[in-house]
Amino acid sequence: MTLMLDQPVGTTRFRAFGPRQIDDIVRRHGLSPELRDGIALLAHVLPFRVNEYVLEELIDWTDPAQDPLFRLVFPQRGMLPEDDERSLESLVRAGATKRELAAEVARIRAGLNPHPSGQREYNVPVHEGERLAGLQHKYRETVLYFPTQGQSCHSFCTYCFRWAQFVGDPSLRFAAPGPDPLVRYLHQHPEVSDVLVTGGDPMVMSTDRLTGHLEPLLGVDSVDTVRIGTKSLAYWPQRFVTDADADSLLRLFERIVAAGKQVAVMAHFTHPRELHTARVTEAVRRIRATGAVVYCQAPMVAHINDDADTWASMWKSELALGAVPYYMFVERDTGPYDYFKVPLARATEIFHTAYRTLPGLARTVRGPVMSTTPGKVVVDGVETFGDGRFFQLRLAQARNPALVGRPFRAHYDPTATWLSDLEIAADTPQDIREALRP
Repeated sequence: MTLMLDQPVGTTRFRAFGPRQIDDIVRRHGLSPELRDGIALLAHVLPFRVNEYVLEELIDWTDPAQDPLFRLVFPQRGMLPEDDERSLESLVRAGATKRELAAEVARIRAGLNPHPSGQREYNVPVHEGERLAGLQHKYRETVLYFPTQGQSCHSFCTYCFRWAQFVGDPSLRFAAPGPDPLVRYLHQHPEVSDVLVTGGDPMVMSTDRLTGHLEPLLGVDSVDTVRIGTKSLAYWPQRFVTDADADSLLRLFERIVAAGKQVAVMAHFTHPRELHTARVTEAVRRIRATGAVVYCQAPMVAHINDDADTWASMWKSELALGAVPYYMFVERDTGPYDYFKVPLARATEIFHTAYRTLPGLARTVRGPVMSTTPGKVVVDGVETFGDGRFFQLRLAQARNPALVGRPFRAHYDPTATWLSDLEIAADTPQDIREALRP
C-alpha cells in the first residue's frame, strides 16, 4: 500500500514562471543585465517555464551563468545560430510590431527541425484510412500516446527535443483529445505490448484526467506495460508526495499493477543534483511502493552533463534510490542542437569511462544512443582494424525488427555528432544500408 508522508518540507505550492516573469526572477536573484537580456531574447523562440522548486532547490545562484541547472532551464545566448540571434535582436531593439516579430520567430523555428527523425512522415499510424492525431507507432511493440491535456511540463528543458509541443502552434503539436482512437487501434494491433504516455509531461494532468486516459488501457489484453514519460521527479517531485491528489495518483498506479499490467515511470534526470533532494527520495520510495518501476534516462548535453563523473554520480544515485539506469541518449538534431551537441567519439568515451565505475546492478544502462529515423542506434565503441578505425554500431530498436541487434561499422570521425555525419562502412549488409539511407 501507498505510504503517507507525515511531515511535508520545503516548497509544496506549485508556482510557475514564464517569459512575463523574467524580470521578477532577475530582481530576486540579482542576475546581470547581460544574462537578463539573453534570456528575454531567446524566450521569444525557445519555450521558457520554470517553477519555484527548481529555482529554490536545484539552481546554484552563486554563479548562475556557469551553473548546469541554470543552463538546463534558462535559454541564453549561444543557443540559437548567431545570425538568427542577431536578426531577432535587431527587430526587438527596433521596436518591431507583433506581426513582424512573430514572422521572424516562425522563420527561426522552422529552421530548427521541429520534428526530427521522420516523426510526422513515418510515425503517425493510420486506422481505417485516417491518420490518428496524437499517436506514434514507430516500433512494433510500442505506441506513443500524447494526451492533449499533458502537453506542458512543470519546467521546460532548454535542450528539449519536443520543444515544438510548447510554442503555441497547433500545426506543430502532437495531441490526442482522448483515448478512444488509441484503444480501437490497440485492439486492431495485438502486437503492441507497451503504451508510452508522453508529451509534454502527462504528470501535469490531475489524477482524474490521467485516470481517464490510463484506465481504458486495462481493457486491452495485449497491453502488458503502461509507460509514463516524465520529468516531474526532477522538476516537481511533490506530484507524488504533497500535491492534493498525490495519494490518488499512487492508488491509480496500484490499480494498474493489480490488474496485471506493469507501470514503468520513465524518469528524465539530466544531472545528479536533481536526485539529491529529500523530495525526490520520498517520491521514488512512494512510487516503488505501488509496484511501479522507475527507469531513468537522459541525453548527454554539452554545458550541462558532458563529463564522466557527472554520469557516474547520476547512475549511482539512481541505483541507490532503487531506480533502474536505462538510456544515455545523444542529443537529437533539433532545436538548439549546435549548442548542446557532443561529438559521438567524446560521448562514447564519457559513457565507457563512467560505465567502468558502476556496480553490476547499474550496468543496465545503454548508450550513447541516437534516436534516428530507422531506429535507436547504439555506439558500442571505437575499434581499429586492418582497414582503419571505426565506430562499432548496432540498432537497439528498429522500424524493421529484423535489423535489431545486428552490428555494423562507420568510419571514425572525431567531429561527427549524428548518424548523418557518418560514412557507413562498405561491408555493411545491404538491408541495414538501405534502412540507414537518408
